[in-house]
Amino acid sequence: EQQKHGVKRLDALIKAGETRLRPIIMTSLALIAGMVPIAIGLNEASKSRTSLGIVVIGGTISSTLLTLYVIPAVHLYVDRFQDWFMSKYHKIFGHDDTVV
Repeated sequence: EQQKHGVKRLDALIKAGETRLRPIIMTSLALIAGMVPIAIGLNEASKSRTSLGIVVIGGTISSTLLTLYVIPAVHLYVDRFQDWFMSKYHKIFGHDDTVV
């Protein structure tokens, strides 16, 4: 959204990361904290669910890392490719950006 308003690509990405960092971390930590008792398996009834707790904690950690690092990096590459492709497209076909 900020790029549409003229903000540079990297500046917009950093601002978006700063805005979303706290909610993402808080949600992930709450889920992990809720799953720790299940993953530890404190009593006999919960021992059968320890693998479920471990998998949920691992999935939450990996999805948090994907959300904070990989997705913004992929966005940068895709956005750069789109700019490159559109410049080649406009050069070949001679279209202007006024028609959306």
